[in-house]
Amino acid sequence: MQWSYWEMKAWIQGIDFAVIGSGIVGLSCALKLREHYPKAKIVIFEKGVLPQGASTKNAGFACFGSVSEILDDLDNHSEEEVVNLIQNRIIGLQQLRSLLGDTAIDYQQNGGFEIFLEKESASFDFCVGNMDYINSLLSNTVAGKTFYLQTDTFGFSGIKNKLICNSHEGQIDTGKMMQALLHLVHQKNILVLNSTSLRSFEETNSKVILDFEGFQTSCSKLFIATNAFAKALVNEDVHPKRAQVLISKPLAALKIKGTFHMDKGYYYFRNIDDRILLGGGRNLDFTSEETDQFNLNNKIQEKLEKLLRVVISPNQQVEIEHRWTGILGMGSKKTTLLKPISDRVLCGVRLGGMGVSIGCRVGCQLAELAED
Repeated sequence: MQWSYWEMKAWIQGIDFAVIGSGIVGLSCALKLREHYPKAKIVIFEKGVLPQGASTKNAGFACFGSVSEILDDLDNHSEEEVVNLIQNRIIGLQQLRSLLGDTAIDYQQNGGFEIFLEKESASFDFCVGNMDYINSLLSNTVAGKTFYLQTDTFGFSGIKNKLICNSHEGQIDTGKMMQALLHLVHQKNILVLNSTSLRSFEETNSKVILDFEGFQTSCSKLFIATNAFAKALVNEDVHPKRAQVLISKPLAALKIKGTFHMDKGYYYFRNIDDRILLGGGRNLDFTSEETDQFNLNNKIQEKLEKLLRVVISPNQQVEIEHRWTGILGMGSKKTTLLKPISDRVLCGVRLGGMGVSIGCRVGCQLAELAED
């Protein structure tokens, strides 16, 4: 690529901090860097036209975990690790709301609900039997009782009549959130270059040389915030996991209001603009969904559609308007991979499917690693 003098001077040369990825983590990282370094030249490089991955493709759940998901996490993590995970999600949501304001992200605290199919009696009984234990575990983290039972008033079909509720859970408009973040980044004189894919980097004693498709540049410090796509740049325990999503056309007199979880968080749905957004089903085909490709999986999409029409909205004619996929960054643990790779290269990735909740916090923590 041949740059003009003006392009080189304004965007490409003299970069102090280069951030790879313009999702929630990358934008939050850049904003925190600006706080600490008001005169630094900060450039965010994004390989997509829009943030590629999950930041503009997620379901907009402002949550910290359902009972079945928390119990599942306790099989693979210590109590301390699980409590820390939840604390980070709560703090991260508070940071996001404080940074952007509830109006800008259309934050609504309509509560969260976990539902169980009639055939899932064993799982339902296990979760209800452990509610007091989970509430006790979170007693120093969440004010009041976190989880409690409530009778279904949403008109679902084929489920247990009792739902496990969490009044602390909320929802956001993902598009508005990302627009607000980008607007703030531009206000702070932080540059964003889209359609620039980093192929590799090389660290020297004085800088990091960045090799993009079509050009090279350098920076003093490099921050990798590509989450699911980080494996191409760093040899760490983070892997792409695809998430399938669909959304209905507007429905008349929609009863559903809130965020809903099923089967250890593998299925989730919510109301948005008189529609139902439904996602998940990765557990139906783990192997195929271990990918960074944005294809639809027909097997999972058919399951989601059946769940929508048979269980979630059984008494209405539901039409699907749109389908898409997002790519999550996950690993053997749900803890975030937040660390220096070297003296000049740092990474904040592996958000474990909780990017809305922890993305802002991870971005801020990543920026603060520059001072260590």
